[in-house]
Amino acid sequence: MAKLVKNNTIKLKFDSVKNFAPAPESKKAAKIDPQYDLFINGKFERPMSKKYFSTINPATEEKLSMIAEANTADVNKAVKAARTAYDKTWKKMPTAERAKYIYRIARMIQERAREFAIIETLDGGKPIRESRDFDVPTAANHFFYYAGWADKLEYAFPNRKTTPLGVAGQIIPWNFPLLMAAWKIAPALACGNTVVLKPAENTSLTALKLAEIIQEADVPPGVVNIITGAGVTGAAIVNHADINKIAFTGSTDVGKIIQRAIAGTNKKATLELGGKAANIIFEDAPLDQAVEGVINGIFFNQGHVCCAGSRLYVQESVFNEVVRKLKDRLETLIVGDPMDKNTDIGAINSKAQLDIINKYIKIGQQEGAEMYQSSCAMPKKGFYCRPTLFTNVAQSNRIAQEEIFGPVLAIQSFRTDDEVIEKANNTAYGLSAGVWSDKGSKIFNLTSKLRAGVIWANTFNKFDPTSPFGGYKESGYGREGGLHGLSAYINLV
Repeated sequence: MAKLVKNNTIKLKFDSVKNFAPAPESKKAAKIDPQYDLFINGKFERPMSKKYFSTINPATEEKLSMIAEANTADVNKAVKAARTAYDKTWKKMPTAERAKYIYRIARMIQERAREFAIIETLDGGKPIRESRDFDVPTAANHFFYYAGWADKLEYAFPNRKTTPLGVAGQIIPWNFPLLMAAWKIAPALACGNTVVLKPAENTSLTALKLAEIIQEADVPPGVVNIITGAGVTGAAIVNHADINKIAFTGSTDVGKIIQRAIAGTNKKATLELGGKAANIIFEDAPLDQAVEGVINGIFFNQGHVCCAGSRLYVQESVFNEVVRKLKDRLETLIVGDPMDKNTDIGAINSKAQLDIINKYIKIGQQEGAEMYQSSCAMPKKGFYCRPTLFTNVAQSNRIAQEEIFGPVLAIQSFRTDDEVIEKANNTAYGLSAGVWSDKGSKIFNLTSKLRAGVIWANTFNKFDPTSPFGGYKESGYGREGGLHGLSAYINLV
C-alpha cells in the first residue's frame, strides 16, 4: 500500500512477505512414471546392467522415480543405433525434411510446456517461475531456431561445402536439464548428425520426457538416443571409438579429464565449463537496476549457473549505497517451496552441493570476510541455503577465486577502470561478465579488455538462441548457440 509522508512524497510500504498466501502450482499436469528405462533406437529398453537408481525432489527429499543406469554394453548399443541411423537415414534425408522433425519437436515442447516446467522444478529444485518463464520456452526456441538453419547451411557458410561429423556424444549438467539438452541436440540434428545424450544422474526426468516427445514426433529410430547413468556412463561415451564429437557442459575438473581422454583421437569437442563471473557497477550506473541485475544474476537461480555473477565489483564512491540496497533487497526474497509461484529462491539441487556451498561459506568467514545472510524463514525439510553476501573480501580469498555454484556473492570495491579490469581478469575462469554504466564508451572499453566469452551491458543472464555462448581459459572452448553453434557439428571443405 502507499503511505503519504510529511514532505508530500509517496512512500511505498510493502506488506511483509510472511503475509503472502501460498500460490502452489498444481502437480496434476505432470505425469512422472515410477520407473524410466533407456531410450535407444526409438524405444525405451531395460538396461543391460539391470540397475536403477532413485531421483529425488530436493525440496522435500521425496523419491520421484527410479532411473535406469546404463553400463558400457548399453552405451555400445546406443552408439550402434546412432551410427546405423546416421549412415542409413539421417545424413541422406533431404535437409528440409530434417527441419520438419526439429520443428515438430519444438512445437510439442510448447504444447507440453506446463508439464515440462513442473517436472523441471520437482526434479531440480528451481522455482517454478524460472522453469515456466525461462527454461522451457528457451529450450523450445532453440529447436525452432535450428530447425530454420537445417536447410540453409549453404548460406550459413557461403562458398563452403558442409558435411556432418557423424555421431555426437553429449553430456549435460543438472542445473538446466531441458535447456542444455536443447542446446546440444538441436544444432547436431540440424547439421545431419545423430546423437547419444546423457543427462545428469540427479536431473534426468525432463530429458526422458523429451525422449517421449522425440518418439511421438516419429523421429527415425536411432537419430536421438538418451541414456541415463552417472560418471561411468559418461566416460563410456567419451571413450567410445565410434563417437565423432563430444559436447560437454559441466565442471572444469571433468572437462580436463575429457580433454586428456580424447587427446590423440580425431574427436571434435566443445567444452562449456566452470565460471566465476565478474559483475561490475560504476558510479554512473542506474543503481537500482544494477542491484536487481545482481540479484537476478546470482540469487534467483540459487547460484546454479556457470555464468552466475558471483563476484561483484562496485566503484568506491557508491559502494556503501549499493551494499545497503543489496541487503535490503535480500530481505525481500522468499526462500521456500519451488512449486510456489511466490518463491524467489528454491532448493539446492542435492545435499552434496549444499555441503559444498556451506563449506565455502565457512571458508569465507575463516578468511576474514564479513558475512551477511537474509533473515528469511527457511523450510525445515529439503536442501536450502540462505542468500549470502560477503564484504571485506580480498582478491586472493577462495570465495573470490573458486566456483561455489550457490547463492553466495563476494563483493569488492574499486576506484579506476584499469583496477577493475585487472581484478576481473585475475581468475582462472573466463565465461561471462557484466558491466553497469551510463557511458557507452566505458562499456566498450571494458568489453574489449575483459577476458570473458559473454559480456552483458546493463543487464545480466540474458540468453537468446541466435547468440553464441562459451568461454575462455578454464571455462572451456568452443561456442554453443547462434551460427557458431552450427560450426561445432560440421566439417567444412
